Amino acid sequence: MWALKRLNLDLAESSNLRLTQLDEMEEFCFHAYESAVVYKDRMKFVHNKKILKREFKSGDLVLLFNSRLKCFLGKLKSKWFGPFKVVDVSPFGAVKLELEDGLRTFKVNGQRVKHYLGTDGEKYLVE
Repeated sequence: MWALKRLNLDLAESSNLRLTQLDEMEEFCFHAYESAVVYKDRMKFVHNKKILKREFKSGDLVLLFNSRLKCFLGKLKSKWFGPFKVVDVSPFGAVKLELEDGLRTFKVNGQRVKHYLGTDGEKYLVE
């Protein structure tokens, strides 16, 4: 019996209460969406700030990333091979590389190469 006393049987008042609750819920969802957009923008800015812009010119020496070694990692195996000589750079990031002996050229994605910082005279014979 006391449960009926707690019910609000006034339709106008209960409908206004329900509409305000729906408005509050919609406003809460809007604020959550806005905060998610702000968070994504911040993360995008931080991520883009860490990306290094690599520009290659013909004649540069570069190292090539071997993605096949990702599956079979060895502790001391290097994933970078080279050095290779840059022959041509396309405007959309493709890089044409040449082997050391100059016999074969091939194209790779520009994201798979990085500048070679060593010198040409670094080849030593290990006994």
